[in-house]
Formats: sequence, C-alpha cells, structure tokens
Amino acid sequence: MTGAKRYHPLLILFDLWKLIRNSGFIALFLFVIKAGSDSYFIIYGRLIFLLVFGISLISIVLKWFTHKYVLDDVSFHLYKGVFNKTEQTVPFAKIQNVHRHTSLFHRLFKVTSIHFETGMAGDDAAVKFEVISPAEADRMEAKIAGADREGRAEHLNGGDLEQAACQTALPRQISNRSIHFEPTRKDIIKASFTSLSFLVLIPILGSLYSKIDDIFHVEKQAEGLFKSILSSWWMITIIIIVLAVASTAFGIVRTFLKYGKYQISSDQDRIYISKGVLDETAFSISKERVQAVIISQSLMKRWLGLAEVKLISAGSAGNEELGGNSLYPYLPVRRAYEMVSEILPGYEVSQNMLRLPAKSLWMRMLRPSWIWILATAALFYFKPTVWKMEQAWWMLSIALLILVVMSRLLDFFNTRYLLKDHFIQFKTGSLATNLFVSKREKVIEVHITRSLFQKWMGLASIETINRAKPVHHASVTDVPLEAARSFYHWYGGRQNDIKVE
Repeated sequence: MTGAKRYHPLLILFDLWKLIRNSGFIALFLFVIKAGSDSYFIIYGRLIFLLVFGISLISIVLKWFTHKYVLDDVSFHLYKGVFNKTEQTVPFAKIQNVHRHTSLFHRLFKVTSIHFETGMAGDDAAVKFEVISPAEADRMEAKIAGADREGRAEHLNGGDLEQAACQTALPRQISNRSIHFEPTRKDIIKASFTSLSFLVLIPILGSLYSKIDDIFHVEKQAEGLFKSILSSWWMITIIIIVLAVASTAFGIVRTFLKYGKYQISSDQDRIYISKGVLDETAFSISKERVQAVIISQSLMKRWLGLAEVKLISAGSAGNEELGGNSLYPYLPVRRAYEMVSEILPGYEVSQNMLRLPAKSLWMRMLRPSWIWILATAALFYFKPTVWKMEQAWWMLSIALLILVVMSRLLDFFNTRYLLKDHFIQFKTGSLATNLFVSKREKVIEVHITRSLFQKWMGLASIETINRAKPVHHASVTDVPLEAARSFYHWYGGRQNDIKVE
C-alpha cells in the first residue's frame, strides 16, 4: 500500500449530508410530529434511530481513515476495511464508461464526483470517487484515455506506431472534440411538452398540501374557502388559467434545468455527453465499447418527428442523471440518423429495410392472445355491470380483441429487418417503435426458432444477443425462412471480423 492516498476530506461532510438528507423525514416524524407521544413504538423508535444514526456517524469517519487508493500506469488499486483488509485492482482496460456528476454541494466546495464503470457485475462493478478535485478527476480521465489509445496502438502496423505513441502522449484536455448537438430554445420548449413536464406541477402541489395537512391539519380551515371558490365560475376560470400558465412555465423551467447546457460531442476515441444547469452531469464512453445503437420513438415523438438515440455498451447503463446511455431524448428524426454516422463512423443506418411478407400477418393474427383469453374468462365469470348494462362483459371483451388486433396490425406494418455487409437492423413496435442497429463483430450470440405453425407457413424468428448490463436481446418474429437462413450464414462470417491476439 505504498503511496496510497486517502479520499478527499470533504467526503466526510458529503456522507454526513447524505445521512441527514436520508434520515431527515424519520427524525421529523419521531421528534417533531410525534413529539408528545408516549407510545412505546415511538419511544423505542427514537432510541433505535439515535443508535443507528450514531453508528452511521462512526462508520463515515472510519471509512475515510481506512479507504485508500493508488493509481499506476495501468490500473486502480483500492484498499478498504477496518479489521478485514481487502484490496481490489481494476485495470484501466476494463473501464467502459466514465460518468461525472457535479451537484450543488460539489459546486459550493469546487469539487466533483466521478465514476468509472466496468463490464463486471456486482457491487464492485464501478470505481467511485464521490468527492474529488476537478484536477484529480481530469488526471484520472487522461490516464484512462491514454490506456485506450495504447490498446489500439497494439493493433497498428509498425509504420503507424510512432504516430500512435504521439497521440497517446496527448492529454485528454487538448484533444479535438467535434460538437454534434446543442439544443436551442425551440428544442427545450418542444422537449418540455413532449415529456409532459407541465403535468408534474399539480401532483407536486397535491402532495405538498397532503403533507402540510398531516402536520398542521389545515383541511377543516380550508373547507369553507374551497366551497366559496367552487361556487364562483369566474374564480374557477381564473384558477384554471393560472394553473395552466404556472404548469407550462414550470415544465419549461424544469426541462431547462435538466437539459440546459446539453452538449453531445466526440473525439477520435470517445463520445461525451454533458448537461445540467444546477446539477452538472457529464458522461463519456469509448467508441470501441459501443455494442449497438437503438433509435426509439414513442407515439407522441412520432407525431412530432422526434426520436431518442441510445447507446448499448458493455458497461452499466444505469446512469439515472443522464437517463441511461441516451444521447438526447428529443432529437429530430433526421438529425438522429445523421448523428449516429457522425459519432460512430463505423456504423451505418439505412432507412430502406425489408418488410414482412403477407403470410407473417396471418401468422400474427392466428397466434392466440393469452391476455384476451384470460381477460374474457374473468369478464365471463364476474360479469361486471357497466353503465347499468348487465351484459357489458362481452362488449368489453370485443373492445379488448379490437385493441389486440390493431396492435398486431401496427406491429406488422412497422416491423422491418435488414442484413447489409457487416451490419444488422431490426425495427419493431406498434405505437412505439425501436430501431436496433449493430455490427456483426459486436453480436455475441444468435438464435433461430420455429414453432409448429411457423414451420407450416415457412416462417421463423431470429434473435441477436449483445454484451451489455443486462445482456441485450433484439429479435424479429415471423421472418421468411430464407431470411432466417441468410441470417445464419451472415453470422457465420463473424469469424472473419474477430481478431485473435
């Protein structure tokens, strides 16, 4: 453990702040709301709370004294433990994604947090520095970027090694980045309506009123006020207008705080995503780690001509602050297609894809719908009365059957597939659609399945599996048997794409 460094001393204050934040409501309930209670449940609850809070305080201090780290040229070395000492080594080559987050706390003390995500599973899947100086975070990212370049340099021919070594020596801060997208005011406003952020204000006000009523019991005092307001049509009109304006403004502000200063950029090695006005978040992923691309559209996004581009990587995709590995949730469709090729030159997205044959539609229509069957059985058994109609159960069953048929029709017309050189594309979905794009070398496994009915109709289902957390599956059902055979032979050529060291 020679040269090991302790984590930033502000980590103690940061962990203390998280402890107070997470236990604040329990403390408010036990010591303020139930201050005069003689219940044994409350009395023992206070004692248990103080005991757990005290142990947590001690563990925070011990954690800072016993947790240390070392960086060498190739890996992280992490040390922790009070009585049982443990050491963890994480090679830079295992780092998939780099994730930075600068909250209001970090900004006040001019620090940041950085997580290095690996392709491994478990609690040790990421190397986390919850509080760290920006200079130290930059130094770590530069080492990771240097390791990426060195890894690629090993695959170059001798004539290119000198150039690769020069590139490796360049620090990350001076690498040339190309900016691909920064939202305009129009994009922010469109995103606020597409995400329905303006509808969030009313539930927040309702929840706030409920909590205030639990503490101060204001419902009885406000009952007379509500009656007088509801008896006046012009007061109701004014309140509706004010709520509509406030909700719209709230949605726009909320979206701006979340997606303001959003930027998608890239350099030769990595893709960078940053956003946030109060809480700043930055995420980067190595281009070599991208396993697939998904372009998704909800029903509303399809109406507005928007799409979301997601990157499937071997590292964790659970970055709540960035919404997974999403580039931007509200990109114009044409720009989304263009950006994939700009950021990942090795990927191609084609809009000319193959449709399913007519017999696939018959296959989908004849396939049993267990949802409809079970729902009809339940409706027949209980026979609920709707609008005083005792025989409404069969009308509900027919309505559900129509929805199932319409969903299958939409799914049939939206489904596409394409095999082109080293690339594969699937488009599936009914109201919402997903376009999956991957390279043959990134697909680790394929499946071809055929049910008895599919055999009779000369159809099959094909599926790809990509490395991710969790493993990502993409499939198309009821493709022609000839297409399934082509898919099998296409994947057989993967051995020519994989370079064995």
